[in-house]
Amino acid sequence: MMTFGPTITRLIVTTLLLATATTAVAQKAAAPPQGKTETQAPAPVVVEEKPTPYDQRLIRLAEVLGSVHYLRNLCVKEPEDVWRRSMQELIDKETANEEKRRERMTAAFNRGYRTFASVYTTCTQQAIVAEQRYRAEGATLASEIVARFGN
Repeated sequence: MMTFGPTITRLIVTTLLLATATTAVAQKAAAPPQGKTETQAPAPVVVEEKPTPYDQRLIRLAEVLGSVHYLRNLCVKEPEDVWRRSMQELIDKETANEEKRRERMTAAFNRGYRTFASVYTTCTQQAIVAEQRYRAEGATLASEIVARFGN
């Protein structure tokens, strides 16, 4: 049986992040990418997927988070990883061992990221406005999911 507790908690945190993120932006300073090592995790146990009534909203939220992640890093001096980490935590808590749901959410995040990466290569006023609007949409989505499907 699926519980909503961890998801609701994650969505509340995401809502707070989206609602309180700063709107001050500046040109991104060129910084060399930092490599990181990843360890191999054991193969997850396959669990029968049980779609939730809020999956479509969750997919849209994932896409919005990918967009915000790209736009924020485009327009801030120091790169930040808050949005990607938030998405990873949401995926981990929401999908557990449901590989197809995990893939759909990851694809949505990447789609949101790539959509803006194909349009904006430098921070512009339009990019700033887009980031603000997507943050607002994400906050609204998270609030609606919590209000409608939370315990």
